[in-house]
Amino acid sequence: MNVGIGLPIGDPATLLTWARRADAGPFTTLGLLDRLVYDNPEPLVALAVLAGATSRIRVQTEVLLAPLRDTALLAKQAATLDRMTGGRLTLGLGVGGRDDDHRAAGVDKRTRGRRLDEQMAVLRRLWSGEPYGDDVGPIGPAPARPGGPEVLFGGFKPAAIERVARWGDGFLAAAQPSFADGLFETARGFWKEYGRDGEPRIVAQVNVALGTDDVIHKARTAMHAYYAFTGMAARMVAGMLTTPAEIRDAITAFADLGADEVMLYCYGLDPDQVDRLADVL
Repeated sequence: MNVGIGLPIGDPATLLTWARRADAGPFTTLGLLDRLVYDNPEPLVALAVLAGATSRIRVQTEVLLAPLRDTALLAKQAATLDRMTGGRLTLGLGVGGRDDDHRAAGVDKRTRGRRLDEQMAVLRRLWSGEPYGDDVGPIGPAPARPGGPEVLFGGFKPAAIERVARWGDGFLAAAQPSFADGLFETARGFWKEYGRDGEPRIVAQVNVALGTDDVIHKARTAMHAYYAFTGMAARMVAGMLTTPAEIRDAITAFADLGADEVMLYCYGLDPDQVDRLADVL
């Protein structure tokens, strides 16, 4: 089972320390979430810096809110990062659900799903080297991976999970094992329905904090603030795993469900958590 680390967003200056420690350890991926109207680093910029400070670990958006972005520029940014990292980029994509993010970007939240589908058609075409349009040429550079970087889609509704089979390479599931099982099967069902070879790559995500009571308290406070808009922050925070045994059990449960990778998402800023999590594995 591959295990990655979802990076905390509270202090961008600490992320180099997190990344270098993870790169030296057993972890496979560094993940970074996306918001616009929030005090978080822009993920493509931040991951470019982290990729330059590491040598082997993958970098992953988890998830990038593509409808907030210009499609042609996103194609160029992702291809550049994929090319310069030697194919270490995984582009996790989603539509986002915050009104303020969409207002700030000047896009209609009501059409975000349709917009993402339209964006994917353009992204795939551009990453394959085709022209942008009848009177506009190709947009380079060519990504390291033919056809573009690996694309995962996050989401919970069938329409969101269907994109995995229609446009993507895999599914990113931010859910506990008991709920994730059904999501995994939905993704696999769409994959077969669309006649795709093999199976989609399945990446699970759980929220964790390891350390002193203060580290755990700060992690819970940060996570609560991030999810306050949902009205379910307290319930989500209650699901945070805070002991080695809980984390091992979750990894085992996801492995039993056929997940390919588990992302351990951290909200606490203490970089010593990287070493504590490494000891869990």
